[in-house]
Amino acid sequence: MGKSIFKNILLFLIFLIFNNILAQNNEAKTIEIRSKQDTIRKNDSIPAKEQLDDVVKTKADVERNSFSTKQTFLDKNAQVVYQDMQIDADYIRIDWSSSKIYARGGLDEKGRVTTPAVATQGGKTFEYDEVIYNYKTRQAVAFNARTEESEGVIVAEKTKKYNDSVFFMRNGKYTTDEYFVKKKDTIADYYLLAPNIKLIKGKENSQVVTGPIQMYIEQVPTPLVMPFAILPFSDKRSAGILIPSFGERQDVGFFLNGLGYYQPIGEHFDLKILSDLYTKGSWNLRPEVNYLKKYRYNGRFNAEIGTVIRGIKGLDDYSKSSTYKIAWTHQQDSKANPLFTFNAAVDITSQKFYNNLLNNNYIYNNENLKTSQTSRISLQKRFLSLPITINANATYSQNFATGLTDIRLPDVTVAMSQFYLFKPKTGVRTGLLENLTVNTGLSLSNYVQTREEDLFKDKMWQDMKTGLRNNIALATNTSIAKYFTFTLSANVDNVLTTKTLEKRYNILTDRVDNITKNQFAGFSTFSTSASLQTVLYKFLNFKKGSMVEAVRHMVTPSLSFNYTPDFAAKNWGYYKEYFGSRGEMTKYSIFEGGIYGSPGQGLTQSIGFNIANNLEMKVRSKSDSTGVKKIKLFENLNISGNYNFAAEKNKWSVVNISSQSSFFNSKMTLNTTLTLEPYKILYDATGNNGIRTEDFGHFSVQGFNMQLSYSLSDEIFGKKDDYAKLYKKKGEIRNENYYFDDDNYARFDQPWSLSINANYAYTRGLSMFGSKMATVGLNGNIKLTPFWNITGRASYDFVTKEISQTSLGFSRDQRSFTINFNWVPFGFYKVYDFFIGIKANILSDAIKYKDRSFTQPKSSF
Repeated sequence: MGKSIFKNILLFLIFLIFNNILAQNNEAKTIEIRSKQDTIRKNDSIPAKEQLDDVVKTKADVERNSFSTKQTFLDKNAQVVYQDMQIDADYIRIDWSSSKIYARGGLDEKGRVTTPAVATQGGKTFEYDEVIYNYKTRQAVAFNARTEESEGVIVAEKTKKYNDSVFFMRNGKYTTDEYFVKKKDTIADYYLLAPNIKLIKGKENSQVVTGPIQMYIEQVPTPLVMPFAILPFSDKRSAGILIPSFGERQDVGFFLNGLGYYQPIGEHFDLKILSDLYTKGSWNLRPEVNYLKKYRYNGRFNAEIGTVIRGIKGLDDYSKSSTYKIAWTHQQDSKANPLFTFNAAVDITSQKFYNNLLNNNYIYNNENLKTSQTSRISLQKRFLSLPITINANATYSQNFATGLTDIRLPDVTVAMSQFYLFKPKTGVRTGLLENLTVNTGLSLSNYVQTREEDLFKDKMWQDMKTGLRNNIALATNTSIAKYFTFTLSANVDNVLTTKTLEKRYNILTDRVDNITKNQFAGFSTFSTSASLQTVLYKFLNFKKGSMVEAVRHMVTPSLSFNYTPDFAAKNWGYYKEYFGSRGEMTKYSIFEGGIYGSPGQGLTQSIGFNIANNLEMKVRSKSDSTGVKKIKLFENLNISGNYNFAAEKNKWSVVNISSQSSFFNSKMTLNTTLTLEPYKILYDATGNNGIRTEDFGHFSVQGFNMQLSYSLSDEIFGKKDDYAKLYKKKGEIRNENYYFDDDNYARFDQPWSLSINANYAYTRGLSMFGSKMATVGLNGNIKLTPFWNITGRASYDFVTKEISQTSLGFSRDQRSFTINFNWVPFGFYKVYDFFIGIKANILSDAIKYKDRSFTQPKSSF
């Protein structure tokens, strides 16, 4: 019995020893096979090599293998490398039978993950609390995964990797908060939360597609919710829905402004279709096409069509009107073709467009105050071998006050470059002949003034005027006695038109009938002038050490003689006469109202005078390096007028006085003009009609205009404090721009600026009463903190005693995004607007639509 037991024990020991030797031999063979590839650890035990595409490399502070469960356990500083995938974690378990790797981050005392597991693949870094990775199928499931994409980070409760290109996420948060991305802060200041997210990765770009998505700010949900989102992580433009701003306007209700869709079209075009929707029924549609060809040209075409509804249907205040706008801008690159340029700035609107605005951006830019606008298309052609320049223009000018539209289509000018008629061969010009210059050109114009309802109809084409004009200008100058400049000039105009005018008094209607005749007719006019000019200086020096060291007065007087014939004389044939209602003869020009006007009436033989003054002084200054500072009292002070010898009466013209001054280092500018009437004016009983008499010497004010502007800022108080040197304590996360004093009060700059503009105008003319205009406007901004900014604009009319349109803007910089609030509390349009603008390019269109071009990537909901 004892011997048998002993024999059994001996056999069992022999079996164990043999099995251990066999295991050691197998391990040695495995190490020999892997030694050429494994650079991390040479004693790792791996199943048969043929089961995998590559070697699984492992390392850890503590490593153990379970042959019964076919698992490897790695603890503390664990790492697994397989092909291009590397996993670093606090704990890793490899199940060789199922080809799965389980990794977990570091735990604290309560079992919570404090240090994430990190996976790196294809240059991308992923962080997880836990992850299960199948190294054969390359699929994975991760919990609380952190995925970095483009400028932002996605954090999802659960992430499933379907393959290397497709990821599915549940309850994912996306943010571009720089502090959260760089792990300076554990809480993002904003994020977008979506229950379901699909991340699609490509070789060059990636994109995220989500279901319903909502924006959170400081972990508080906002009303910004969309049914889906498409976020392309690429520098290329991508299609998507554009999110609007929202607010309220008193006349049309609550609104969404700028809701639309963006679609890139090829490499050179993109399309936006925007809309403005209001709760009281108003709507506006705004298609927009942008185009760009680098180094050649760029432009934009946009249109607006909408319906404005105000009031309640059935009541007296109800109104409904339609509006439209067509705009086109085109700019040619200056280097594209130096000999040929083409540019366009077209803005055509309905007559009442700015009275029925639906796009609130016009209101914030004060465009609702427009009274007129001009559209222009221009083309210019130059030649290398010819001194000729060809300009072609088409203009469309609208006057919203009168309802009239002026159209020039086209306006062509062929101009010859200035040349010297008697240019000497030596190149040195002296005397009147050698300095004689010639300028000449030929222009063709088509012009019509019409109303909106007659645009491009038969009446407009019938009223269109066509004309051809040739202008020749001669000029020369020379010096006399070194101090005087003598100038001679002559001007000749030759005009050909296709319409003339005939006037007849109609006895039946008691009116003068204007009869337009379609016939070719022309006229020629000319004028000559001679002028003499010099410059005088007067210096006034003060005692040495005086505050004012010197004053300089520069006077530039000039006299001119002007001659123009009386083209109303019968021998010219440009004027005719008709009998009036009382039988009197009234003279008129057959070219009256023509495209180039009519020849002048009355002989001109006048002497004109102009006295230009400049007054400066030098003062002592400690701030200037030279110790002296120049102050301009009057940059320009002009006095001008003329005396016409040929006039039968009122030989003196009005006297014009204008000045331009600047003070306080050009921060304040003052411009004034004054018009004085030298003759006494007699008024009728109404006081509205005046007649100039021959009573000279009264010099009454007929007009006065003053423009004052003053720019103030925090710079007037001198140099700013250097807080870095004054205070050692600095703000922590998100408050790095703040410095703190010993009492823990924040110290920072508060830059501000304020512009004051004042205008006063008085016009009297031949009226006893005249008219006045007096306004003052303020425009300023102040930065209360490094992240709070307030802007404002307002003006007051002293004549009507009303506050004109006032606007206030509040902006908060949240580091990764900005919150803006605009408010117009006064005026016809009372509106407020709220929007959020993400700074990251990838979301700047997704959260708040901004007008951007091809130079930046597009992304949108």
